[in-house]
Amino acid sequence: MSIDEPIRTQPPTAAAPGDDYLQKRQLKGGTAGWLLLAGLGVSYVVSGDYSGWNFGLAEGGFGGLAIAAVVIAAMYVCLVLGMAELSSALPAAGGGYTFARRALGPWGGFATGTAILIEYSIAPAAIATFIGAYVESLNLFGITDGWWVYLAVYAIFIAIHLSGAGEALKVMFVITAIALVGLIVFAVSALGQFDIGNLTDIAPTTAAGASDFLPYGYIGIWSAIPFAIWFFLAVEGVPLAAEETANPERNVPRGIIAAMGILVVTCVAVLVLTTGAGGADAMSASGNPLVEALGGSSMATVVNYIGLAGLVASFFSIIYAYSRQLFALSRAGYLPTVLSVTNKRKTPTWALVVPGVIGFLLSLTGEGALLLNMAVFGAALSYVLIMVSHIVLRRREPDMPRPYRTPGGVVTTGFALVVAVVAVIATFLVDTVAALSCLGVFAVFMAYFAFHSRHHLVAASPDEEFAALARAEEDLR
Repeated sequence: MSIDEPIRTQPPTAAAPGDDYLQKRQLKGGTAGWLLLAGLGVSYVVSGDYSGWNFGLAEGGFGGLAIAAVVIAAMYVCLVLGMAELSSALPAAGGGYTFARRALGPWGGFATGTAILIEYSIAPAAIATFIGAYVESLNLFGITDGWWVYLAVYAIFIAIHLSGAGEALKVMFVITAIALVGLIVFAVSALGQFDIGNLTDIAPTTAAGASDFLPYGYIGIWSAIPFAIWFFLAVEGVPLAAEETANPERNVPRGIIAAMGILVVTCVAVLVLTTGAGGADAMSASGNPLVEALGGSSMATVVNYIGLAGLVASFFSIIYAYSRQLFALSRAGYLPTVLSVTNKRKTPTWALVVPGVIGFLLSLTGEGALLLNMAVFGAALSYVLIMVSHIVLRRREPDMPRPYRTPGGVVTTGFALVVAVVAVIATFLVDTVAALSCLGVFAVFMAYFAFHSRHHLVAASPDEEFAALARAEEDLR
């Protein structure tokens, strides 16, 4: 069967242009410019500066995590440059799924969208556990049991998203700005406590290549990769806002590249200063490393409060991301179409609520590190498929309009592809249970597509129309 068969032969249940199917599934256009998109990109990730990355110190020590962070930062720069090109050529709410649908057909598109959905549905659950740790450390409202916090943040922030994308993105931008100010406050404070000896205070093991710099040897570098990803995880979600952006062909590439530039700076500052101020050994198991790195100083409390804003920013924005990914997959018929119906404010109600309920239930495990690794597995798998999509489209459709072109072309995205494959393997090395759990969920989604949804794709959806246009152009050659 041709990969484009669902487009050329639609079943009776598929929506046809002219009916009210798409009228009930519309997002509000023109909401965001490039600056707001840059803020969205930073917002997705900024919680990774406040918590999560530090568990990599227990896997590779400072040296192992630092080397892993350099490699992963290079991968993300290449990934972002590739996605900037793809988003300028195919601006739709599906993001990576839209790109893969055009390049790899419905199977590849759905596989990519599923991997992204796994990432974005699980990441907020991990962040919720970190929010709980910060709230408890502040003794806010006398809360000592995190599940009340998890419930509150899911309920409050889903409600804000239901009020409209424009309002939600503006709230997100303000919270993100506060979080970045917190990182500056932390950096200035940590400089006064920095001790280079703290970077290497983990005793070397007997592993191959072990030293003060690499206490867990060469294998520690590989094991630290999933945690290095936490410094940048979800920045690739910026293209999901394409249908709600003014002039997306121009603004989405500018926004995602600007966001990546900021995140590289925050990654270096946080990794070096937190470890140097608090010590690699002490920071390796901390739920709020930036606060603990500052000890009992007055600035620690300030950073604790602002750090909570950073976690909230990422939690808030990734809710936006999972809803748009689910919306796009549902609108095209890959998942139940009821999930893409939008309310009066043009926001997808069920696409916000359903993953929120699942994420809340996952957060009740309290296993932030486990959930983090599950999210990383989904992310890394999606990166592999997205970079393959860029390479395929460059080779197969060289004349496709691309307002922005990736410097270095397929060499750039080829590098990102190789590192992404290594990252997928690394998730099994660090936490086999987490990786296999995600692989099982992924298999269930693919089985659903194989036996049901591939026979009910919606030809009128933007992503399917992109693919149909490609097919038509190919037939004319």
